[in-house]
Amino acid sequence: MARDTSSTLVYSSESGMVQKSGKIPDNRSKPAVCRNVPTDGTVRLRREVKGRGGGTVIVITGLTLDVAALKEIAGALKKRCGCGGTVKGGIVEIQGDHRETIQTELTARGFRVKLAGG
Repeated sequence: MARDTSSTLVYSSESGMVQKSGKIPDNRSKPAVCRNVPTDGTVRLRREVKGRGGGTVIVITGLTLDVAALKEIAGALKKRCGCGGTVKGGIVEIQGDHRETIQTELTARGFRVKLAGG
């Protein structure tokens, strides 16, 4: 049986960690980064549960602001909803199902808001 030359030895029980001069290819999938691209000027609120351990998260996309302004809005929304959240890759994530509260807050700030998804 021929030896596969595309595989790389990573660990050996005889000598422990084995490193070659070349870089070991990383076959693990990396999470997709959502870019906050300007679309039609509508801010969309989407409720996500999958891949989050059963917890509900509201994902806010479509905000065409810089990072500092996104962090300021995320902080205000977290205070208003009394929950946690973060800014990742140009999108805002708020923990818990607070779509109505977030919708009224963003509408008061002058954004056009649409509830997306389930």
